Amino acid sequence: MKREDLTKELSIGTGTKIVLLILDGLGGLPRGGKTELESARTPNLDELAAAGAGGLTDPVFRGITPGSGPAHLALFGYDPLRYQLGRGILEALGEGVEVGRDDLVARGNFATLRDGLVVDRRAGRIPTSVNENLCRKLNSALSLRGGVAVRLYPGKEHRFVVRFTSQGLSDAVSDADPQKENKPPLPAHPLSPEGEKTAALVNSFIQDATDILKDSAPANTVLVRGFSKFPAIPTMAELYKLKPAAIANYPMYKGLAKLLGMTVLNAGPEAADLFQVLESHYAGFDFFYVHYKKTDTAGEDGDFEAKVSAIEKFDRELPRVLALRPEVLVVTSDHSTPALWKGHSWHPNPFLLVSKTARVDGLSGFSEKECGRGSLGRFESIYALPLMLAHAGKLMKFGA
Repeated sequence: MKREDLTKELSIGTGTKIVLLILDGLGGLPRGGKTELESARTPNLDELAAAGAGGLTDPVFRGITPGSGPAHLALFGYDPLRYQLGRGILEALGEGVEVGRDDLVARGNFATLRDGLVVDRRAGRIPTSVNENLCRKLNSALSLRGGVAVRLYPGKEHRFVVRFTSQGLSDAVSDADPQKENKPPLPAHPLSPEGEKTAALVNSFIQDATDILKDSAPANTVLVRGFSKFPAIPTMAELYKLKPAAIANYPMYKGLAKLLGMTVLNAGPEAADLFQVLESHYAGFDFFYVHYKKTDTAGEDGDFEAKVSAIEKFDRELPRVLALRPEVLVVTSDHSTPALWKGHSWHPNPFLLVSKTARVDGLSGFSEKECGRGSLGRFESIYALPLMLAHAGKLMKFGA
């Protein structure tokens, strides 16, 4: 029997509440002897750590650097190796894009191309209003190619979703994104014979878009990745008898939540915005996923101080969650994004669980080192949800 099937069999519905707080990209690497989390002043998180059980999580398994999709899936109790979702479908659903049987969607970036190199994958994080104008420009200028309709949908800053519509499209296509600055554009390649036609279509789209945007610096090209069709995946209600809600600001995370059957409660980007929505809807659900993006953004930008500041802002708002007194409160991350690394990494995430049924480790603070001393040890993220369910009294005994 698979772990997922066992948890499904043992799950029961109760009135107890679980709040999962995810500070995206929280884990870091030391600068001057301390990580971003260790450098931040976090009196509320530190006090919480003294009252809970700590540990460290690996999103997939040790040494694997995860994308946001698999890292979140694992925290929600889904095997990320079994459910391999393209980021495009998550971004598309989060933006409210309708995805049908004949659609292929992907996540895109406006980027800066100079002297044959991608010198900025995010085009300086252009304003969303500029993004919207560029999408309108491309949608009006792109022509139907080989019977395939193409449409772009603007996201925040440099991000967009592109949807290709035609019969016979395949998601067996590699990312057309070098992933690092100062590298040449990377064309899409078929990952199977079925993907050959689609890869050629994607590369034609990129060339057409680059030609149209040649005078639109800094956003004068596009990068496309995460090709995906609409997947088949069970909901959290079906698997775990939960009535879940997601409080998030970025489309990708809202898209994943929708795919798993969560009710998406829109919120602003600040911790205060997220917690205000949590307070307003607390009576209506028994599982809350609260996503805070600013820690990850600062890490990807390589801005150590900004990441420290984002952690401190989150900490100042934490008492609002504590006042709700959920039966289970978890503070963790999906993956690490060290500012010194400027991207996702394989380093384990700090994990803290607070519940009346949890053993108290008496940690001296909330940090990577202190959580590593906790009684939960180091474990794969897929075990996080069963732990939350157990402490909330939502799992029956296994066997006689």
